[in-house]
Amino acid sequence: MALRAQQFAQAEQIATNILKSSRTDRHAALLLAHALMGQKRGDEAIAPLERIARRGEDGEVETLLGALLCGAGRVTDGIVQLRRTTTRRPPYFPSFQELAGQLSKAGQHDEAISTIEAGLALAPDSVDLKLDLGRLLQNVDQIARAVNVLQSARDAAPGRPDVLSQLGRVLVARGDYAAAADAFRRVLALYPDDRSNRAYLATCLLELGDRDAGEAALRTVIRGQPQLLGRAAFVMASGSHGRFFFSQRAASKFLGGESN
Repeated sequence: MALRAQQFAQAEQIATNILKSSRTDRHAALLLAHALMGQKRGDEAIAPLERIARRGEDGEVETLLGALLCGAGRVTDGIVQLRRTTTRRPPYFPSFQELAGQLSKAGQHDEAISTIEAGLALAPDSVDLKLDLGRLLQNVDQIARAVNVLQSARDAAPGRPDVLSQLGRVLVARGDYAAAADAFRRVLALYPDDRSNRAYLATCLLELGDRDAGEAALRTVIRGQPQLLGRAAFVMASGSHGRFFFSQRAASKFLGGESN
């Protein structure tokens, strides 16, 4: 409960007290790790997790350990740990996702893609793995393949906003603004206050030549959030049917960020 309430120091104290009497309590070690991560001290959780990992195969513990090793600058050790975890059977699929993410951060994009593909070979219907694969493919400009993968994920889980949002972004990269706008509208039907997706919708509307609707969407983006003016102004200036302003004040006035 303390962890869920983001009372990280209290959660750390509780977990530490448990571990004093039982140094190999799995749940306490995981609790301690998340509490320390919440305080940006994740490296301090490595030793307790290593003690648990040595006692037997535990995909959750090993995956978190690998992530913390990478976060502490021990990237090689972390990746070795994550590779080992992905070989466990039955598979623990978050380990595939974490390994792919760390490989991508290290610039090993092809290996990251291969890692997710290996996971999909074991769980071909996994929407989460398809979503990750779509992101990775977009990162290396394999747009057509990314669209196919994400459309498959959308068909399997039509109500997943994260899938719809990622699909929309890939469709924007392909220049398919009408289909992208449809995806963003579906997200906004579920989360009308999602300003990031509304800004993407505005981009689509402007590119489709619907300037009034696009500019109205941008006004909604910055309403009550003046710090998003730069994002809104960039959307307008970068679009082939947008507008360009010579000053921030002019952009703010046009979008309704100030009255005079």
